[in-house]
Formats: sequence, structure tokens, C-alpha cells
Amino acid sequence: MLNIVIFGAPGSGKGTQSAKLVEKYGLKHLSTGDILRNEIKADTELGKLADSYMSKGHLVPDELVIDILDNLIGKHRDAKGFIFDGFPRTLAQGEALGKMLEKHGEAIDAVLSLEVEEEELIDRLLKRGQISGRADDNRETIESRLKVYHAQTEPLKEFYRTRGTLKNIEGVGSIDDIFGSIEKEIDRLEK
Repeated sequence: MLNIVIFGAPGSGKGTQSAKLVEKYGLKHLSTGDILRNEIKADTELGKLADSYMSKGHLVPDELVIDILDNLIGKHRDAKGFIFDGFPRTLAQGEALGKMLEKHGEAIDAVLSLEVEEEELIDRLLKRGQISGRADDNRETIESRLKVYHAQTEPLKEFYRTRGTLKNIEGVGSIDDIFGSIEKEIDRLEK
């Protein structure tokens, strides 16, 4: 199994590159936001519990997200591997994800960190907001999300660097050029 964390600030291209990884390597994309919405829609017990937090604007506790991911990995034992997108976001989540995967005899093989300068991120998100009409893609909200990313999520880079799994990917250029850099890293893992 090939287990990848796709990592980067908001607007770095995680969703775009995840779709290309799914297409080329046949991995199962696990976007925690999508997963939580699907659990709620399916009215599962985990979904009901997640909704009790999300409907009040609260973050879903790490333990619940790990339980949901654990459940999904158990259901998809035949998968070629997984892309974790949007999780982990904190050191505690990174440690919990590692322990949960260990239970399944798995580990994180690579953490692909899409590196993009802050002004480029802001420009991309403002453009996305103009195109999609997403209310949260305005300068004030974007800058707030980037501060949270730098404070809470960026420390994970060192966590994964010390484990030898961090792969810094230049996140500026054409989508295909960026994916070419990702392919080189993944193809090295598969040898």
C-alpha cells in the first residue's frame, strides 16, 4: 500500500494534485471535509456525532476523525493506498494518524508538501473566490486561514522531516510540471 499525506497551505493545489494522484496511481482520496459531510449525509452514528459539533461551528475532535478514517481504511483493505488531504493538521493529529495506520500494519510513505509563496496563495484564493463565488475566499478570511496554517499545521513539516518522509514540492508552475515533480518522488518510493 502507498500512503501519502498531501500537505500545503490553503490554495497550494492539494485538491488538484490529489485528483491527478488518484488517476495515475489508483489511490483512494480521503479528504476529511468530504468524508465528514458524507458520514452526516448517510446519517451514520459517526456522522451524527460529527454533525453535533459541526452544526455548532465547532471542530470535530481528533479522536472522532481518526475513528472515521480507521473505519474507512478497514472497509478499503483492497485499496492500492490512500491520500490523506486535510488531515493531519496538527502534531497531535499526525501522531494519532501514525498510530492508527500502525494498527493496520501501515505507515505514511510520503508527505508531499506543496511549497507556494504567501502572496501567490492569496492571489490564487482571491481568483478562486471570484470564479466560484465562495464567500470564504476574501482577503481577510484568507489571511486568517494562512495564520492558522502557519501556527498549527506548518510544525508538522518538521515532524515528518525527522521521520524521513517529507518531500518538498515546488507548487508554482503548470499543473503538469508540479505533478511531474510529485511523480518523481512517488516513483522513487515504488522501486
